[in-house]
Amino acid sequence: MKTDAASAATMPRSLVLLFAASAGLGVANVYYAQPLLDALARDFGIAQAAVGGVVTATQAGCALALLLLVPLGDRVDRRRLMAAQLLALAAALVMVGLAPSAPVLLAGMLAVGLLGTAMAQGLVAYAAAAAAPRERGRVVGAAQAGVFIGLLLARVFAGAVSDLAGWRGVYFCAAVLMLTIAGPLWRRLPALAAARQAMRYSQLIASMLALLRQEQALQVRGMLALLMFAAFNIFWSALALALSAPPQGFSHTAIGAFGLAGAAGALAAARAGHWADRGQGQRTSAAALALLLLAWWPLSLMERSLGALVVGIVLLDLGGQALHVTNQSLILRTRPEAHGRLIGLYMLFYAAGSGLGAIGATAAYARAGWHGVCLLGAAVSLLALLFWRATRPA
Repeated sequence: MKTDAASAATMPRSLVLLFAASAGLGVANVYYAQPLLDALARDFGIAQAAVGGVVTATQAGCALALLLLVPLGDRVDRRRLMAAQLLALAAALVMVGLAPSAPVLLAGMLAVGLLGTAMAQGLVAYAAAAAAPRERGRVVGAAQAGVFIGLLLARVFAGAVSDLAGWRGVYFCAAVLMLTIAGPLWRRLPALAAARQAMRYSQLIASMLALLRQEQALQVRGMLALLMFAAFNIFWSALALALSAPPQGFSHTAIGAFGLAGAAGALAAARAGHWADRGQGQRTSAAALALLLLAWWPLSLMERSLGALVVGIVLLDLGGQALHVTNQSLILRTRPEAHGRLIGLYMLFYAAGSGLGAIGATAAYARAGWHGVCLLGAAVSLLALLFWRATRPA
């Protein structure tokens, strides 16, 4: 029976966990390649300077998904769309695992980025549409926490499986995981009421520009996301450069393990959606932005204390994810019929901020080392706090 989120009962905890776990497993597929680049370069004869194209292909797929696939949830049956995307994703993962040449590998990675992002962000939009308005922030927060934890654990999973079964084994295992969750998703995902006004696909995509122009909450929260994810990526893009250099000289595995400290922040930040449901979105935003700025002090002490680095990572992830969840909670209450398009547009701000942060991080590190990176990150975080202060409702 089709349900209307506006009149739905409280979503069962088991269904919330299914949304979170499935979204996390979906997005993890996009990031498995990062710790495997050396093996991919060796097996396919790709130069070390060019093997980054594998990551570029997956990120190109991410952008295409946000523009072309995630909005589809506003037009077609979400449950059937999710099933089709999940099966196609499993096929794309097998394609990567069997890739005989670099062009096939890149095509497979493009498909994995496209379908993995569509699945993860589509599930966030699905969860928002299925939740009653009074609990939407809580449900979106849980789903988004799943996405973030999936992103963090992807590198650990890929490294462990590749040590046992090679890099191809990583993608075969990932395909099996997708097929394993297909059954529970098909059985448990609620069937939602169809959109009242059907529109052609071309009209659906064109309407995204109108949404961006009309929705002030999307504009403001999108800019906050751009600045926040720029600060986020300034740190994570420069961390490997700093920790792999003397005197630390850490391995890539050890560097990746620092990312696990952020899981504590992600889990705590899931509560931000609950606070947004209670009308505390602006206060939560202020606290999150203050934490984001404060984090750069212990992060700047990394060369003297790895403990300070861990504290800084927890603060950075807690502030960033709390703001991210609050942003989505506030945006998704504006147009209930457009959750897919709103998520797609919002995440495009995220993608732009991530790209700018990575570029800024490498430039700052080359010119001024780790302290230059921290100054840049603190400046961007301060700019985000000032922007929030200037645009918050009176």
